[in-house]
Amino acid sequence: MKAAILKSFGAPLAIETLPEPLLGTGEVIVDVVAAPVLPYANEVFSGERRYLLTPPVAPGCGAVGRVRAVGPDATRLAPGDWVFCDPTVRSRDGGLSPDITLQGWSARGEGGQRLQKHFHHGSFAERIRVPTENASPLGPLDDAEAARWCALVTLLVPYGGFLKADLRAGETVLISGATGNFGSAAVAVALAMGAGCVIAPGRNETVLEDLKRRFGLRVRTVKLGGQEEEDRERMRRAAPGPIDCVMDLLPPSASTLPVRAALMTVRPYGRAVLMGGVGMLGGAGLELPYPWIMRNCITLHGQWMCPPEAVLRMASLVRSGLLRLEEFDVTAFALDDANEAVTHAAAHGGPFKLTVLRP
Repeated sequence: MKAAILKSFGAPLAIETLPEPLLGTGEVIVDVVAAPVLPYANEVFSGERRYLLTPPVAPGCGAVGRVRAVGPDATRLAPGDWVFCDPTVRSRDGGLSPDITLQGWSARGEGGQRLQKHFHHGSFAERIRVPTENASPLGPLDDAEAARWCALVTLLVPYGGFLKADLRAGETVLISGATGNFGSAAVAVALAMGAGCVIAPGRNETVLEDLKRRFGLRVRTVKLGGQEEEDRERMRRAAPGPIDCVMDLLPPSASTLPVRAALMTVRPYGRAVLMGGVGMLGGAGLELPYPWIMRNCITLHGQWMCPPEAVLRMASLVRSGLLRLEEFDVTAFALDDANEAVTHAAAHGGPFKLTVLRP
């Protein structure tokens, strides 16, 4: 099968042939119809992000496609079914603390790297082998719709965080990093889940205005000035009342100052979720005050990706019309043009922009 292969960090993707994936028990082979190209893919492939990914590999984080073959233990999936391939692969012998790899993208620790050796190649290929539980049915689709469903890769990240924080209808949420790719998706997800108000801070006034235009009065934007105490007060004043939940999705390039400014707006007994990349490349620590956390009974969650059931729940949000994939502008590339797709994704990585490969 044809695939785009990362032979070494810093090298362009090579369009070559890989052996066909072999089907085993507990596995599904999927014909990839559309694969998302994340805006920071160039940083992963250059080695800048220092992700645990072992070349040579066909990279790619998630896919939408049709089932080609299923293992003997599959009882619901059948060839031809439309599925979303969740890249978050968990070890089945991990009990309460499974090892995790993001198939074709990264891994967590030594155990995740061992798991990556088997589920090695990602979605920049004509076919992909995934664990049965990672092939989530989407129901009937037109081929032309597949590319837009790749937005689930972005939307599922904040969704996982909100599920961890037990977000409830009517609550006020603050999204740290709201003008970014994942942060803007978090705004859409929070509203779809019933948030009464979303506070969206950022420095990009154009994006802030666009968020208000897209989502109306339930979104309140805040222009940040870079002074921690002043920004924190601006965010608090923008809220209609106490802030119940704060989510941080800032990238590795951000400092800890805006993270702390946002997190400490949360009300006593509130929840905060860390899902961004701050600190991954070094730098100062977050340094949240111990007395503030303890005396205000703050619940602080760290969340990487989303739980297994999140894909099916999110598909229901989309099917019901609560979450609109039409918000995303899609640009598609052929597999042969994978390097051009990576360049395009980096240059057009703003909110609600989606670059995909169509193998």
